[in-house]
Amino acid sequence: MKTATGSRKYGFQIALIWAVVTVFTGSALAEEAYKVGGIFSVTGRASFLGDPEKKSMEMAIDAVNAAGGIDGRKLEAVIYDTEGDPTKAVMGISKLLNKDNVLAVIGPSTTPTTLAVMPFAEKTGTPLISCAAGNKITLPVNPWVFKTAQSDILAVQTIYEHMKTQGIKKIGILTVADAFGESGREQLEAQAGNFGLTIVQADKFGGNDTDMTAQLTKIRNAAPQAIVTWTIGPVGSIVAKNKAQLGVTIPLFQCHGLPDPKYIELAGKASEGDRMPATKLMVGSALPETDPQKKVIAEFSHLYRDVYKYDKEFPINTHSGYAWDAITIVANAMRKAGTDPKALRAAIEQTKGYVGVSGVYNLTAEDHNGLDVDSMVMVQVKGGKFVPAE
Repeated sequence: MKTATGSRKYGFQIALIWAVVTVFTGSALAEEAYKVGGIFSVTGRASFLGDPEKKSMEMAIDAVNAAGGIDGRKLEAVIYDTEGDPTKAVMGISKLLNKDNVLAVIGPSTTPTTLAVMPFAEKTGTPLISCAAGNKITLPVNPWVFKTAQSDILAVQTIYEHMKTQGIKKIGILTVADAFGESGREQLEAQAGNFGLTIVQADKFGGNDTDMTAQLTKIRNAAPQAIVTWTIGPVGSIVAKNKAQLGVTIPLFQCHGLPDPKYIELAGKASEGDRMPATKLMVGSALPETDPQKKVIAEFSHLYRDVYKYDKEFPINTHSGYAWDAITIVANAMRKAGTDPKALRAAIEQTKGYVGVSGVYNLTAEDHNGLDVDSMVMVQVKGGKFVPAE
């Protein structure tokens, strides 16, 4: 049987232990990092998108943490590889939302994988900022879904405005048979009349096809003045090589998914003269000093190439800055509104005048992309490099 003194002594010891535990637990909680998820095509057919995006997300989180984090708390990246597969993308976002309890998700890298995971972000009330371009990602607006990549609407407009200056009136189009290709095809057809263009032949191909000479022969026989291809990955370079093999000399326009040194490497001399819309990241050094993005692009490029030395494995391409911009937008929103999901979502939607690597973002309730056509430039391959299109 305990004495009164013993009970008081025992109670004091318990109180002391509880106080120590509380102090240490409170300290640990105060230092716990805010988790942000990433789902990218790090491997697979779209790795040229996903690997640089993963790297730039990690770079951006390092930059946020080096600047003091979010009110003294660090950000932590939790990243899964989708391999460009919608099923694996769903598995990845399920882990991020149910196991890792992330506050926001960056990615996926492609339109089909993004469309697959959007319902999960909406159901759980978690902000998702995609790095893909398809119009259906943000049209119609889903309150919980945003994207940092230029839409197909802007890319087609950029191509067609350039064609107008070249006096092009008749075109052939060749699009990949998936959600991204369908989105591009819709815009190519919808906007053609606005620029006085006639589509004389339209055809499709599979994402894993290795020869498009049959489709290109049909297009050649329809006598267009230019060809527009809408796809991502190595298959785009096959189109360029098949075109050269057929002796077709009219200009080839690729979409905004292909401005990448890898395209030139794979297509070789067949890529010479090819044109495509791109982010200003592809020609940053050629931008005028008055361009607000010039300094941002220079700093990003220095980090990517000289500090992290990522350029040796995956050279900078037009997609490399999308995840950087997404993380920066999320971090800015956290500083403004905290981490409550609804408040964070609203703060992301209120982003105004953010000068990013990929453009100047002005988001609204009606526009969850926030970019204008002036965020893109036309580039062409000249001497084995991308330069501003003439």
